[in-house]
Amino acid sequence: MDQILGELHSWSLQKLALSADQAAEDLDVVSGDASFRRYYRLMLKAGGSVIVVHAPPEKEDNLAFSTVQDLLHRHGARVPKLLAWDEDRGFLLQEDFGDQLLHPLLVNSAAADHYYRQAFRILLAMQAIPASAHALPHYDNTRLNDEMTLFITWFVEGLLSYSLNSEEREMLANVFELLSQRAEQQAQVVVHRDFHSRNIMVLADEQLGVIDFQDAVVGPITYDLVSLVRDCYISWSPEQVEEWIGVYRLMAQRAGLLGDKSESEFLQDADWMGLQRHIKVLGIFARLHLRDNKSGYLPDLPLVISYTLSVASQYPEFDGFCDWFAEKLMPIIVEQFWYQELEH
Repeated sequence: MDQILGELHSWSLQKLALSADQAAEDLDVVSGDASFRRYYRLMLKAGGSVIVVHAPPEKEDNLAFSTVQDLLHRHGARVPKLLAWDEDRGFLLQEDFGDQLLHPLLVNSAAADHYYRQAFRILLAMQAIPASAHALPHYDNTRLNDEMTLFITWFVEGLLSYSLNSEEREMLANVFELLSQRAEQQAQVVVHRDFHSRNIMVLADEQLGVIDFQDAVVGPITYDLVSLVRDCYISWSPEQVEEWIGVYRLMAQRAGLLGDKSESEFLQDADWMGLQRHIKVLGIFARLHLRDNKSGYLPDLPLVISYTLSVASQYPEFDGFCDWFAEKLMPIIVEQFWYQELEH
């Protein structure tokens, strides 16, 4: 890793046309994330800084990152400018958005309302990007179902060591198919796919900047909305969440993106989309722990479980799923070291 950091540092200076004495001697670690990307800050002695990224090309799709960055930038989204890129080595140099994530600023629902409404406008701008402007992959039935299968492989069988019988597998397959069909019936737009408070930054001018957008697809209009208002890292009252979903529906209709969806239909779209996402996330967080030795997401599992059951229990189509989860999985879950009851 020391060799990689040395190469990153030298490459950054070269791309910035700086001599060694015009920048800090070392790269400061900013963060890693759930992927294999690693972020560093290079301080410039003349003032300012840039972000230097190591994204191993055998692990990360840097072409997708560059393509989506350009697409969003051209259509008015605040995303970090890509200053340089070494495709072979997976080195990227980009604008520094600072350190202020949205998440710690969400101290109450009033603060969240202020920032979420601004975030809604970002989503609407992204969703208004015409299909002719890009060739993003489609969030199709296969992809949606494959994601939910992560729940079986990594959460149920992997983390909980629970063996499914054929009837349980059939029940889950039916649930997954219902959710994917509902998703495909929604208006299809550009979807960030991980739009939440840890991937939104508050910039110096109080505007919001968006990061971690490289997995963008064409998919359901409620996906990013529900990712934000039912964030896996912070929760709000069901009444507040429903209010935000209603606000967004009106904004999307005024923008000509939604058509004549009733309030109840749109809420169900968002609920079922969120259920698909949270079933998937249970699998992803378990996989990060079991496969990638990244256990920092385990404490977030109880909230995701709560979202999954509270939403599913509102729809009779998922009665069998809820009963099975409560009877078979919860007795195992409550014995896990990472489990704790949520405060309400």
